[in-house]
Amino acid sequence: MDNSELENWIPYKLVTGNGQVQCHWLNTFGKKFTEPFFDETILKCKSANSRHFAFSSISDLVMMKEWGQSLNTVEPTAFIFHISRCGSTLVSQMLATSDENIVLAEVPFFDDLLRLPYKEDRFDETAINKLLATAIRYYGRRRPGKEQRLFIKADSWHLFFYEQLRQLYPSVPFVIIYRSPDEVFRSHTKVPGMHAVPGLIEPQVFGFITEDLEYKGPGIYLAKVLESYFRQSIKIAERDDKFLLLNYNEGPMQMIEKIAAYSNTPFSGQDLSKMAERSLYHSKQPGERFSEEAATHVPACLNKAMELYHTLDAKRIVVYS
Repeated sequence: MDNSELENWIPYKLVTGNGQVQCHWLNTFGKKFTEPFFDETILKCKSANSRHFAFSSISDLVMMKEWGQSLNTVEPTAFIFHISRCGSTLVSQMLATSDENIVLAEVPFFDDLLRLPYKEDRFDETAINKLLATAIRYYGRRRPGKEQRLFIKADSWHLFFYEQLRQLYPSVPFVIIYRSPDEVFRSHTKVPGMHAVPGLIEPQVFGFITEDLEYKGPGIYLAKVLESYFRQSIKIAERDDKFLLLNYNEGPMQMIEKIAAYSNTPFSGQDLSKMAERSLYHSKQPGERFSEEAATHVPACLNKAMELYHTLDAKRIVVYS
């Protein structure tokens, strides 16, 4: 299959079963990726596909890798890691206001690949890295337009796949956005994310042992997850000199300016003006002005997470201020 036949097609879902892995494909019809999360983009594209195609498009992973070798793509400009509910979605939305940026926000297919070895043990890290690099090429394809840069916002638990991603992209700037654990905790008690619910993400991803999974009261599991995020972030900050730490409390425009400087990305005055305007609105509801209540109570289960947060923030202040 040549590039003209592949135009606008992306692999968007893995289906595993009976020792087989099927790759499902979706035609984006040239749509620009601007939704807060990529699963929203998928829903819109699936609706368009159902109107144009009578059958689903499915292949194996070997074909995906073979077809992806000659794509004309934009190389990653930066990876954005985060601990969730810390401003990373707003930052990615602000970056997406520029026509020169491709922004991939929590692409389900990337997560499917990274977690595939937990479902199919015949896939090792080397195999996954090759597949992931190919998948990123599909999503970062250079379309007829102004796209010059590719920002990839990972899922929060992808902090634990940092070494794989660093091996793939040794010179690409990585960013970690974080926030005080009590504020993150408060957000998840209102609307829990996947990693806040035991069992939705494989516990091995977080390095959990059996006793970590025992029910010990509301919020204990989430507190353990947050502890693991901060431990991993501290570990990364101590060993990687191409990692930028950003605290939510710095504000969205300052985070954008630091990402631009760190990744050597020139933004025009018009770009920054559009980003500043977008920063005034809710990250997940672009038409709604943003406001929030401050956390007023720190549960005892967060004591360790708070201690780790202050350790990480001290490193940021010393290194990046």
